[in-house]
Amino acid sequence: MENNLTNESFLQNIISNIKDVNYYAMKDAKKRLDSLAKPLGSLGMLEDLCIKLAGITEKLQNKINKKAVIIMCADNGVVEEGIASGPQSLTLAQTINFTKGLTGVAVLAKQNNTDLIIVDVGINSDKIIENVINRKINKGTNNILKGQAMHRHECIAALNVGIEMSKKAKDQNYSIIGVGEMGIGNTTTSSAVLKALTNNSVHDITGKGAGLTDSAFQKKKWVIEEALKINSPDKNDAIDILAKVGGYDIAAMTGVFLGCAYYKLPIVIDGFISAVAALCACKLNPLVKKYLIASHFSKEIGYNIAIKHLGLEPMLNLKMRLGEGSGCPIAFSIIESACAIINNMATFEQAQINTGYLDAVRDEKCYIV
Repeated sequence: MENNLTNESFLQNIISNIKDVNYYAMKDAKKRLDSLAKPLGSLGMLEDLCIKLAGITEKLQNKINKKAVIIMCADNGVVEEGIASGPQSLTLAQTINFTKGLTGVAVLAKQNNTDLIIVDVGINSDKIIENVINRKINKGTNNILKGQAMHRHECIAALNVGIEMSKKAKDQNYSIIGVGEMGIGNTTTSSAVLKALTNNSVHDITGKGAGLTDSAFQKKKWVIEEALKINSPDKNDAIDILAKVGGYDIAAMTGVFLGCAYYKLPIVIDGFISAVAALCACKLNPLVKKYLIASHFSKEIGYNIAIKHLGLEPMLNLKMRLGEGSGCPIAFSIIESACAIINNMATFEQAQINTGYLDAVRDEKCYIV
């Protein structure tokens, strides 16, 4: 796989060979859910999750045996413009803390029996970090206010790293994957990517990230506008957008979404940056959407735009805005609960309940709200 990192034909082969989900399996799942001893549709999004999982895995009943969050870590040259609340050194520090179990996502992952797969795709350091997979493309991207973030071949390398990690997860028998990140300045690059993809106003897609003064926030929005003018990314080419105003982390995350769809693994979106990467993957192949599960509403303003374009509804609203993949382990526990429903709940027949009273309800779809 490593030999393919800058191979665009390899990437395009993955993109073009993503298959649709299995609608027959989804229909069977819906039929079983309607046979369970409960009011029709009464478990709402838990039932939707069961149906989606059936379509992805092509199995009626699923078990989440192994869970992981893949965290892509990289630095962004744009931090030199003063648009981040903390120093660039925090990227390295927090990446190390992931391995020690000290960060938000690490604590939540341990609580929910979830592994972390941590990848250095572009940290601005020569340090080799124990228990971090080294796929460093460069020591951070260029400042997008002075030119494009990376060369196209570097972007392709980052995308292929994400695909590589998806294959690794598949080979290691993970049942579900979440996607997170660490990179100071990456809400700026994510907002720039989102604006290029959607052409929404910079005011609608840009938030304060980890926290900014009002003057720094205004500069952040100005930097995004100017970077897009300077680099003129092609709105119809997600790879061009990522290369010109994105980051190694976002590009690698996009690759994870593509890879999981290709390898038929359900994949959970975290917050804003994760949602932007998912949107990039869907621009490259719309079938990716069928494999996506949205974990939580992010408080970062641009998230609402990204998730609307994805056409997905998150399952949680905990007013979170940490990133790192922190929403994914919590979402995994809900997805496991959904699996328990379809796997273990009694049918009307097993519960010895006559279902004649449901005929009118089914006919008129009275249970749909």
